[in-house]
Amino acid sequence: MAVVETERHGQVLVVRMNRPERLNALNTEMRAELARTWTEFRHDRGLEVAIFTGTGRGFCAGEDMKESLQRGAPGGQRPAMEDPFMTGALEKPVIAAVNGFAMGGGFMLVERTDLRLAVPEAVFEVSEAKRWLLGGYNHGHIANLPYPIAMEMALGFRFSAQRFYEVGFLNRLVAQDQLMPEALKMAEHLLTLPPASRVNTVHMMRQMRPAPGPDMQKLAAALHEHGDKSDLMESRAAFAEKRKPNFKGWNDPEDRYRLPTLQSTK
Repeated sequence: MAVVETERHGQVLVVRMNRPERLNALNTEMRAELARTWTEFRHDRGLEVAIFTGTGRGFCAGEDMKESLQRGAPGGQRPAMEDPFMTGALEKPVIAAVNGFAMGGGFMLVERTDLRLAVPEAVFEVSEAKRWLLGGYNHGHIANLPYPIAMEMALGFRFSAQRFYEVGFLNRLVAQDQLMPEALKMAEHLLTLPPASRVNTVHMMRQMRPAPGPDMQKLAAALHEHGDKSDLMESRAAFAEKRKPNFKGWNDPEDRYRLPTLQSTK
């Protein structure tokens, strides 16, 4: 069984993650297959729009925790081939059809798409605060959301599809049996536009999205190192073992009062 399945509908490619028994968690094989699929889509002149979805109850559960524990290292292993969807090199629009859970890295896949539909039962979570030493500080900023909503996202609270629709993160809420038909309708609309207009507009809109500046990125890098890094694997072990984590926090308890600053990272 392929971990990534594709279907062609004229000039539209449906890309479907297919590990339903693991809520489509991103293991090494799936990351590699997605990189290959997006590369082929990018260079196929017969395809112009993609719809990105998942099989089963989940869109994507993010990092495969069991694989991380087996490797003894947090985070997924990047594929050898560049993934143009993840790097931003993909010039063609991608529509997310979110059929269920979109957690952690799965949320980040939705975030990279240009248009988004979801079923009302879908659940979203930015999970960095639960798995790293710095929460997902940039996601609410990129989505242009108000500070308290961005803070809620960064601290790992879960969001319903209805809430995300209300704050403007989703374009449509549709019933499960209408998810793919509505996504295809949206794709068909894009195909009615002049090709250069479609490509140029998507490119321009992507350039206008907010992004943390270099100073903020340096501070984030310092904060990713600020704490006891054994907590990274402890969070994953606790998740896999379905128990409460035993976090240490800091190597030196006084480090909590010695936070890196913008000035100290210049």
